[in-house]
Amino acid sequence: RRREAPAGDARRGLTSTPKTMLPKYFYDARGSELFERITGLPEYYQTRTELGILRRVAPLLVDRVRPTVLVEFGSGSARKTRVLLDEMRRAGRLEGYGMLDVSESALRAAAERLVRDYAGLAIECLIADFEHPRELPFPGRRRLLAFLGSTIGNFEPDAAREFLRDVAARMEDDAFLIGFDLVGDVERLLRAYDDDAGVTAAFNRNLLTVMNRELDANFDPEAFEHAVRYDEREARIEMHLVSRERQVVRLEALDLEIVFEAGESLRTELSHKYTRRSVEALLEDGGLALDFWETDPDGRFALGLARRR
Repeated sequence: RRREAPAGDARRGLTSTPKTMLPKYFYDARGSELFERITGLPEYYQTRTELGILRRVAPLLVDRVRPTVLVEFGSGSARKTRVLLDEMRRAGRLEGYGMLDVSESALRAAAERLVRDYAGLAIECLIADFEHPRELPFPGRRRLLAFLGSTIGNFEPDAAREFLRDVAARMEDDAFLIGFDLVGDVERLLRAYDDDAGVTAAFNRNLLTVMNRELDANFDPEAFEHAVRYDEREARIEMHLVSRERQVVRLEALDLEIVFEAGESLRTELSHKYTRRSVEALLEDGGLALDFWETDPDGRFALGLARRR
């Protein structure tokens, strides 16, 4: 199923105060490629830290949940997912893998690799915005749902709760594994989103390229500066594109002109950081309960396993 063009989200976000755009629109083919590069940067600790936890606890998780199917929200390249798939195969339980992602190119590439590497594996791909999931692959099977990378942190708090409630309503005898980036040293957090090589800046500006293509807009990505801020009260990183000068942007597909004043910001991403207490409260509001919790030795990242209350 194809995702809708970002027309409605762009109109709402660009005419709001402050101006915003949803981070799901980073992920065209170029954006997915840039994000894969980000995950290998020395500043971006999240991916390797979560992978380390996964490798350590995968046998315990598979034994605890006993799934025959893995369903992943935001599956991307499915690189980390292979730890769970390998453990399910080792346990003789692996039957299927459901992939939900906004990037068709990432889904196709990952599915082709998986078909080669996992003989007989049934794969279902859903090209979808998963904020309001209407369906989950492989109903009636014993499923382990996964939402890795702390992508849950990209949601506004109300939207995160709504997403969890939607998933909980569709869970059967399933468990839900979620990655959470934890509150920590602010400088370390900021560096993870503003690397020295400028890869994250290119990733951020790529959102404007996506809007140019999909909405017939005339954004000049180089007229915007990549900026990262930490909101201590909300415990979140904010990623922005700041207009270097006063400019008027035309979006032909929307018959819309947007004025950016010099120094005005377009907020492109939120990344909330968590504590165990805030995770338990979020899950409770979403109709879920924490069943298992594991962090890395430095307490930078956590995996939580949730069940429907």
